[in-house]
Formats: sequence, C-alpha cells, structure tokens
Amino acid sequence: MRDCLGGETTGSGAPDRRGADVAGDEAAGVRDALGRVEREREQVLAKRRAVERFERRVRKLAAQSARPPADTARATACGTTSTPTPTRRNADAGAGRRRVRELFAETIRAHSVADGDESEPLSVTIREEFGPEVAAALDSDTGGRFTPAVKEAVVSAATDRKRGLDGMRRALDGEERSLRAALAVLDECEDWLTRADETPLSALGFDALRRRHETLADHREACDRLVRERQRRLDGATHQTAAVEVDHRHLAAYLYEDRATDYPVLTAAVRTSGVCADCQRAVRDHLVRRV
Repeated sequence: MRDCLGGETTGSGAPDRRGADVAGDEAAGVRDALGRVEREREQVLAKRRAVERFERRVRKLAAQSARPPADTARATACGTTSTPTPTRRNADAGAGRRRVRELFAETIRAHSVADGDESEPLSVTIREEFGPEVAAALDSDTGGRFTPAVKEAVVSAATDRKRGLDGMRRALDGEERSLRAALAVLDECEDWLTRADETPLSALGFDALRRRHETLADHREACDRLVRERQRRLDGATHQTAAVEVDHRHLAAYLYEDRATDYPVLTAAVRTSGVCADCQRAVRDHLVRRV
C-alpha cells in the first residue's frame, strides 16, 4: 500500500489501514479508562456501605456520662464511708472508645488502606477518614470517656464521610457518561474508516471523492467538538454542597495516573482528528488529479 499522501490502494487514504488502526487503538485507551472508572465506583460504593454499617453500629452504643461514677459506699463500724474504685473506673472509661475503634477496624479499615496494608496504624486511618479531632477523641492513649459529645462527633464524621462518597460516586457517574459519549464519536469514526478502507481512492470518481472529503471533515469536526466538550468538563466540578464538590481535572489525574496519559479522551480525539486530516490530504490529492 502507498502512503496516506498519495495512496493508490487504500480507501480512506490511510497507509496500511492506518486510519482504522489508529482510531481503534485510541478508542481502546478510552475503554480502558472506562473500566478504571467502573472499578473505582464499585470501591466507592463498597466503602460507602462500610461507613453506613459503622455509623449504624456506633449509634447503638451507649454513651458514658462525662462525670465519673460516684465512689462505692462501704459499711464500717461507725457507719458508711466512700471507697474509690479506680481500677474499675479506668477500665470502664476507655471501653466505649475502644469498641468504636474495633468497629472501625471491622468495617471501614479494609476499604481505606491501600491493598489491605495492615502496617498503617489504626489511628492514622481514622484520621484520614474522619479528621484529626475525631481521631484524637478515639485515641487509646487519651484515656477519655465515650461521652455523648464524642459519640455525636463520630456519628457526624461518618455522616459527612457518606456525603463525600456520594459526591465521588456522582462524579464517577458523570465521568462514565463522558467516556461513553466519547466512545460513541470515536467508534463511529473508526467504523467509517474501516468501511472506507475497503475501496481504493483510485476506484472513486470525482463526486465520490468529494463526498469522502466532506465526510472526513465531519469526523474531524466531531473530534474537535469532543475536545472542546471534554475540556469544559475537566475545567468544571461536581457541585452539590461545598463538602462534596469534586474537581474533574483532579479526578482524572487520580483515575488515570498509572495509565499512558491522564487525558485519554483528549489524546484519542486529537490523534483521530489528525488521522482524518491526513486522509483528507490524500483525498484532495486525488481530487486535483481529476480536475
């Protein structure tokens, strides 16, 4: 086969079916990104369920009075006297907070640490999920009681975490829709290039060549429009409340950081548009010969 600038045997004007192959390769990159989004959403949903289980179980725990229990009365020959019971009091004081940490470890921890890493201290994981104040209130070294205020802070933090995960899920849903819309554009172009490649340019008349040139222009415009739409999405954010706003550019960087590119849609659209431009030049070369 000849090259794209003067192909005699390719239908679209692409070398060695390059039009179809390049578009197909780029679409595959977007499909890989779609799979990444779907897996991340499953993880977010699983974590959301874990936080909900944790919150529900914490709500059932009995809070302890902020005031320590009165000393135990003991009978004596002269009447009764109060006897302090420090050992039992200290043991009871930390029981509620200890149970909350256990519940966190049983429900949320596995969904929080990377690859189930057990080396990260539990207090660090709690701080990452619920913030430093709640982590400090539940710290095993503080010796504080599981008071109503501590319980309310933990439940409130869990509720806020659920809202944040809901915001992440909405952002992932939007990213999935964006990727599927991009795939529709890229697949349509790929399918057309594949069909067009079956007929060599030399076998087409002037009118057929002109229509092919116009069709390529339409596909280029579709790819360019896809770039503009994708750029607008990356420059935006998911707005629900300030607590769950998700920046789409940061989301893309997080999702695709271990891929070939952080911008699979932009890369695919730009390269596919370039393939169409190369094919147009080949078609124009044939058009000039027919004049």
